Amino acid sequence: MSLTGVEDRYVETVLGRIRVRVGGSGEAMLFWPSLLMDGTLWAAQAAHFADRYQVLLVDPPGHGGSSDLAGPFSFEQCADVIVAIIDELAVEKVHVIGNSWGGMIGGTFAALHPDRIGVAVLMNATASPSNARQKLEYGALTATARLLGGIRGPLVGPVVDAFLGPTAKREKPEVVATVKQLAQQVHVRSGMHAVTSVVPRRPDQRTLFGRIRTPVLVVAGAEDVTFPVAETELMADSIPGARFVVLEQSAHLAALESPAEVNALIDDFLADNA
Repeated sequence: MSLTGVEDRYVETVLGRIRVRVGGSGEAMLFWPSLLMDGTLWAAQAAHFADRYQVLLVDPPGHGGSSDLAGPFSFEQCADVIVAIIDELAVEKVHVIGNSWGGMIGGTFAALHPDRIGVAVLMNATASPSNARQKLEYGALTATARLLGGIRGPLVGPVVDAFLGPTAKREKPEVVATVKQLAQQVHVRSGMHAVTSVVPRRPDQRTLFGRIRTPVLVVAGAEDVTFPVAETELMADSIPGARFVVLEQSAHLAALESPAEVNALIDDFLADNA
């Protein structure tokens, strides 16, 4: 997806050099995407919010224009990446919007840095450790990707199936094309380190998330097979006062699949917590 009206900034962090696309002005909103995606996942949100907010679109560690990962990481280190970004940009507080990996990190940041966050919108995410199915599926993905040198050939279909539901696959070919393109661009070693950190090594964060005091909106996709509604609802239940919403025609990448609905949800949540 194309981005207009943003400039690339590069920030040195504990997990290497991170590319952040920066546009607009006003209160800051930081967007962190899913595994295998980069900041362009949020193109529709950047276009919608940049006339009122400063939008910060993160290419997460090892993805997009950010430097390759040297090894696995912790979620606390990812939260430190956000701190480094907002410090570099002289932002005192930031609203954090995250999808999947980004949702997990948004919750981590909210719990660990309560003085630096406004509201959090956590989409298609979980606070629970990986179950056996997730470990098996992503273990097979990384092993095959190592053999093929990346997300290639027979791996593209399973990635699409993990990220997109029947509505997008049936009605939104441009969304399918975007997911395929972004997944195939991930460097295999960086992708393996990221998947290892976010899937089999993922911690149980429900107790940590119980410390969150900022307003939180949790969004699930009715068609999400990676983190089904019940799993995402468990995350919402662990966060005091969290609002929980299910998007009926979205799967794992709600911001890309249902941008108008996601933009409206964020708009309403920001207005309610201004």
